[in-house]
Amino acid sequence: MSKPSTERRLFNYALQYKKQIFIGLACLMVAVALELAGPLIAKKVIDEHIVGVEGTWQQVADKDENSVAFEGDYYKREDRVQAQDKTVGSPVSLLQIGTSYYFVDAEVPTKGKRTVENGTIKITEGEKVTEFNGEKLTFSEVYPFFTPEKKPIIFLLSLYIILLLVAGFFQFFKTYLLQKSSNQIVKKMRNDLFTQTQRIPITYFVDQPAGKIVARITNDTEAIRDLYERVLSIVVTSVIYMAGIFVALFILDVKLAIMCLFIIPLIIGWMKVYKHFGSKYNKVIRSTISEINANINEAIQGMPIIQAFRREKKTKEDFEVLNERHFTFQRKLVKLSALTSYNLVTVFRNLTFVGFIWYFGSMSLDPGSLISIGMLYAIVDYLTRLFEPVTDIVNQLPLIEQARVAGGRVFELLDQDGEDVDNQPIERYRGRIEFDHVTFSYDGKEDVLHDLSFTVKAGTTAAFVGHTGSGKSSIMNLLFRFYDPQKGKITIDGYTTEEWSRQQVRSHMGIVLQDPFLFTGTILTNITMNDPEITEEMAIHALKAVGADRFIKKLPNQYHEEVTEGGSTFSLGERQLLSFARALAFDPAILILDEATANIDTETEAIIQEALEVLKKNRTTLVIAHRLSTIQQADTIFVLDRGIIAEQGNHQRLINEKGIYYQMYQMQQGSIKQKAI
Repeated sequence: MSKPSTERRLFNYALQYKKQIFIGLACLMVAVALELAGPLIAKKVIDEHIVGVEGTWQQVADKDENSVAFEGDYYKREDRVQAQDKTVGSPVSLLQIGTSYYFVDAEVPTKGKRTVENGTIKITEGEKVTEFNGEKLTFSEVYPFFTPEKKPIIFLLSLYIILLLVAGFFQFFKTYLLQKSSNQIVKKMRNDLFTQTQRIPITYFVDQPAGKIVARITNDTEAIRDLYERVLSIVVTSVIYMAGIFVALFILDVKLAIMCLFIIPLIIGWMKVYKHFGSKYNKVIRSTISEINANINEAIQGMPIIQAFRREKKTKEDFEVLNERHFTFQRKLVKLSALTSYNLVTVFRNLTFVGFIWYFGSMSLDPGSLISIGMLYAIVDYLTRLFEPVTDIVNQLPLIEQARVAGGRVFELLDQDGEDVDNQPIERYRGRIEFDHVTFSYDGKEDVLHDLSFTVKAGTTAAFVGHTGSGKSSIMNLLFRFYDPQKGKITIDGYTTEEWSRQQVRSHMGIVLQDPFLFTGTILTNITMNDPEITEEMAIHALKAVGADRFIKKLPNQYHEEVTEGGSTFSLGERQLLSFARALAFDPAILILDEATANIDTETEAIIQEALEVLKKNRTTLVIAHRLSTIQQADTIFVLDRGIIAEQGNHQRLINEKGIYYQMYQMQQGSIKQKAI
């Protein structure tokens, strides 16, 4: 069964917060509807209250708020005459010619070309010419005819202001809800990604530089956040805004609205074109950003070596290759975006206005088809508004493609095969370890352990020695279930390690590495690892037990002393003592010491050895060691050679056999004597 597309999976993430998204979109639709009422209100103000004074007026007997006094008589617009109004005489007309108004004592047509000469008004409709006598009105005489329009104009403008304020209220909630949803979506996505990094096998991290994984969790999810926060908001807003404009256009003029629909297939077509090219460029850009992160991460970690071996120039050249590639494809993307944004929308807008001029220009040839000024204003306003969301949509194309490619990279990590994290507590095992005919290979081709079988009794100390590549660390990797063997089985107290989850296997194990790592925080937080089950008293007791309190008491803040990343402010020996205390605080049933004393100077080694003796009490201890002097007290020593156990026994027995162990021991003793000399 094929996996859903990246777009579908991004949509499914959004659906997890659909309630507040839908509420936000509902607020948006209300806000758009209220905002788009503006041109319709403007049309009403212009046609009915500003230009509307021109036309037929009826003389009435009584004065009211809609009547106008002129030369001792009262007149009311014909469209406002009510049944209860008492009319007097014949209708009259008020006409505008140029900037002047004329009073005609008769009902005259308002359509056609108007001219005036010596008080005679001519109205031409096609070949028909009608003449009327008219009286030119002064400003003071015209003004009363506009007086009844003040109240409705003020009411409509006030209504529009109220609608805008209410629209602003809904716009606020729309923005808040959509942005809140987008941040929640990305928060969940980042949590899912981080959880996935704990589920996938250790081999994935061996093959992937840390910087690339970090880029997916940070940079790629940030690009997706832009999709939900900006694109979702802007594109959906634009689509709803366009839909509202088309509804308004259909209300005003169906033919013109149908003509404007050509914009939709053009936008869809261009989005497909952009997706084709933008996707290719963005894949390279996102991949290059990951490589740049990996390169910077590696350079910072290895800066002492880079400077010591004067490799600054080569490191800079390697970075410049990646930076140049990023620049090249960003430039291609900028060209593509420049072509699609302003230029594209300008062409669409100009084509639309050409169609608009042609449509109404052809109508003007028919005098009976002329439209009102208010209608013209409303249509021009809506057409101008129509291209604002079009511009917004087109401008979001780069972010859409960037987020789509970033989403593909994120889901690629989420699709890695992994196991569910199971921290269900299991009873503390005693620590009897058995490898039964175990064969293991890292790459599935070359075996590093061959049909390996051995047993370590609970509560004893077993040491593993051998030349580099003999398989010592591989045994520990299998015991910790970083990997599983291809053949054979590994048991603890008779239970195969595969019966438990990886977390359960490790729940009663502790490890001390050759190069101990300390986390940012304090000495105590590094011992407790923020585990609520490990109290400060337990941590301090562990520190004292391994002798770490000797140097801690000299620190200004003692156990609460700040620790920088990696613990660089402490010596290697001090860091090692802290790692011993950490292992002791968690009281593991099985303790693994991986070259724990390899880099320790002879003076510090005595302190470390004392700490080791404390650590080993009442638990099974596995020691990987190069210094054979540190394992002479081990109950059993396993000598590995190319993935098999070549010799085993205690120190004295292996010395007496004069085999591989004896030779290694003699070489180290000779080296020690030479150093002494």
